[in-house]
Amino acid sequence: MDFRQLELNPRIISAAKKANLRSARDILGLSGPDLQRLTRLSMSDVQRLQAAVAVAYRRSPPVTALQLYRGECPALEPRHRLTLGCPTLDRLMRGGIPLSGITELAGESGAGKTQIGLQLCLTVQYPQVHGGLGSGAVYICTEDTFPIKRLRQLITQQPRLRPELPTDLLHGLCFSDNIYIEHAADLGVLQTCLSQRVPILLARGLARLVVLDSVAALFRCEFTAEESSERARHLVALASTLQRLSHSFNAPVLCINQVTDVVEHCDASQFRCGLVESPVLPALGMAWANQLLVRLMMRRLGGVPSLEAAIGVPRRLEVVYAPHLPRASCLCHIGEEGVRGDLSPDSAHIVSSHMDL
Repeated sequence: MDFRQLELNPRIISAAKKANLRSARDILGLSGPDLQRLTRLSMSDVQRLQAAVAVAYRRSPPVTALQLYRGECPALEPRHRLTLGCPTLDRLMRGGIPLSGITELAGESGAGKTQIGLQLCLTVQYPQVHGGLGSGAVYICTEDTFPIKRLRQLITQQPRLRPELPTDLLHGLCFSDNIYIEHAADLGVLQTCLSQRVPILLARGLARLVVLDSVAALFRCEFTAEESSERARHLVALASTLQRLSHSFNAPVLCINQVTDVVEHCDASQFRCGLVESPVLPALGMAWANQLLVRLMMRRLGGVPSLEAAIGVPRRLEVVYAPHLPRASCLCHIGEEGVRGDLSPDSAHIVSSHMDL
């Protein structure tokens, strides 16, 4: 650290050097009493030292609440979201996926998680006025191969999913050219991808969305039950990398997660007969859950014949927790054109029943 950049009394600078404080991390990482003990400075001098270092090394000037209210800081404006491509789903999410932070979508196999990931890879390419970000997406596969056939089907069906958009816009975007596919077979490859290739795409404006499908696959196969502390350390490191990418480039991150069955207090015969819904929890435990901004759950539902006959097997998209959203859910279905929320009377009944639980 260059102390010449700091507007401080030379006496304070000399005391910091004698205490072997060589970097901003050394100074800002210590409490006031610890700095006072090391430097033998008064508390007022220590506060001046901390304030001067913080001012010199902050990346951007401070922003007041009044500036945010007036819309003078668009980069920090929380109102814009990445649309899911469906008004019903956007209403559930109050506009869509947040631009900063990690959004997790968990669910059982076949629930429709990948469908939403693919749909976001298309909606992100629309201009901001239509709920997109005007850029591409990075899709990282850790399990199966990328579902290219399904992506092509979704592209051809965009006029059905988004009929309100101008025809020239729908046919003018080369969707497949703006989706960058990566395959990560282990954690080392994944970290290399996130630390080297993905930042280049984000910095050049070629992408504004990162989809990781799925986050649990690598951790379930690389760590045993006895290595829980090591797994937690790698989980926190991965989350830190994803959060840094999201906040640095104002790019939403969607992590698709697997689930773990919870059958301790239920009769397994009831599950086989379809009498109750099998309770599941998102995988990876609290070490991962504490890193998330938003947690969503996608479930396949049964026992609603009228809905199944009309729209196929219904799904439920649920907000488990988010700082800006209430816990709520809505029914949806998956068609050729993508994932749509359902507002039929039957679905409204199911949502209200779920909220009463």
